[in-house]
Amino acid sequence: MDMDFFQSQESLTEIQWTLRAIISFFFLLFVAKIMGQRSISQLRLLDFIMALSIGNIIAHPLSDQHLGMKGSMITIGVLVILYLIFIFSSLKWSKFTKFVDPSPFPLIKNGEIIYKGLTKARIPLEILLSELRKEQIQDIQKVALALWESDGTISFVLDPKYQALTPKDMKLMTKPFSFPITIIKDGKIDFEELKQTGKDKDWLKDKIRMVHNVEIKNILLATIDNNDKINIFLYK
Repeated sequence: MDMDFFQSQESLTEIQWTLRAIISFFFLLFVAKIMGQRSISQLRLLDFIMALSIGNIIAHPLSDQHLGMKGSMITIGVLVILYLIFIFSSLKWSKFTKFVDPSPFPLIKNGEIIYKGLTKARIPLEILLSELRKEQIQDIQKVALALWESDGTISFVLDPKYQALTPKDMKLMTKPFSFPITIIKDGKIDFEELKQTGKDKDWLKDKIRMVHNVEIKNILLATIDNNDKINIFLYK
């Protein structure tokens, strides 16, 4: 295949622009895989810098035919290597960890707002109140501790006397946690999940026919628990 689209050109055809976009997409997918889920789920300082840099670098050859893709991909590759070095260094040296991911600091302590903490986090009081509302906390005095985390989120810990009672507090017996397994999705049996339950296709069909009297193709979602109880949700 002609690789001219990869190099700088005076002009590109629609197919060449499309090929650039496809290669960039899979290249960024590969880069994200190397960087790991951490950079996707938690946008910390280092992740934010990487996201801005990579987005800016890859955008130019996707919008300017006079620029080749090789330079951008090499630059991104170097940045990813540096990123991984920083991440592994932060795992090994505590001082470096504190530089990359600073320790959390209080915004509320024993029901009192720490104004210095708000200033350090560079957030107005309205943001703190908004986060309290999201956590359904109406009274600041109920908060024993609120910490500003390094990823820009706020962790709230209620005073023990305002925390909800648990079965353990009331000395009640509870059943072991059981996470339901999805065995049917979009009218099709998930045989990998069904195998984990120790059941087979014939058992499943008989069970659904006897208990629910429906066809598998009409089931949107079906789950099974440790007691072999099947819950189904039909197409509406």
